[in-house]
Amino acid sequence: MNCAQCNDKNCYLGEKVCHNLQEECLQKYENPADRNAVTISSELEANYYCQLTRFEEVYKYCEMMGYQKIGLAFCFGLSEEAKLISDYFGQKFKVASVCCKNGSISKETFSVPKVKEGRYEAVCNPVGQAMILNKEKTDLNLIIGLCVGHDILFTQHSEAPVSTLVVKDRVLAHNPLGALYSGYYRKKLIR
Repeated sequence: MNCAQCNDKNCYLGEKVCHNLQEECLQKYENPADRNAVTISSELEANYYCQLTRFEEVYKYCEMMGYQKIGLAFCFGLSEEAKLISDYFGQKFKVASVCCKNGSISKETFSVPKVKEGRYEAVCNPVGQAMILNKEKTDLNLIIGLCVGHDILFTQHSEAPVSTLVVKDRVLAHNPLGALYSGYYRKKLIR
């Protein structure tokens, strides 16, 4: 499969099927939780297409799924944003949040370089974030700007489903697609 290089995408119109997994996929959707998630996601798309921000869409999804408790796994560098997001979701849901520097484990423990030598620096602890939110029994965990790799570890160790609310991109104001929308960056990335 290489759908990214396909020019017609006729699967969208039901005119083309490029794999033989349809029946197997449909069997997976017999699981009530998976069926509910795909149905609600499709309803959101149909009813609110181009009307809701990502924040609003995730909020509405949580309402429609009947979630009670939302977990926020956030980067220390986005603490202010995490507070605002917690306030927003806290209007309707219980919110548990955990910073990436939880546990204050020294970078020296893993022999990793510091951003600035000569001071104490805690390593990010995505496994700890997942463990804490697992103990909180969250219904959904949202990633807010975790580092590349840390987001993967967090997702692997989370017992609740995970969605990325904010992706980290320190250069492009947390908007990685900006690199593709900028002619300069696009030429730099794709030669």
